[in-house]
Amino acid sequence: MARATDDLEMSHLLARRGAEMAAVFMIGDGILGLLQPRRHVKLWQERALGAEALVAPFVDRPGRRRAYAVLQIAAGIALAARQRAR
Repeated sequence: MARATDDLEMSHLLARRGAEMAAVFMIGDGILGLLQPRRHVKLWQERALGAEALVAPFVDRPGRRRAYAVLQIAAGIALAARQRAR
């Protein structure tokens, strides 16, 4: 029974760490998109392992990318704020 409890605790720990890593990525990507939208989109336009489709709506639309960046940052902060150390 102790083994199952340990496994469950480890699973929760990994999930919390994964969520924290996702939040850090969202915030960092958002900041880059906010400060350097054209450069950041251009980096992912070609040969980006599938990310091309994700950045297509932002090509030549820095204002749109900045608006999305603000949402990314807010969502990343909200996600990080939900994480609690145990």
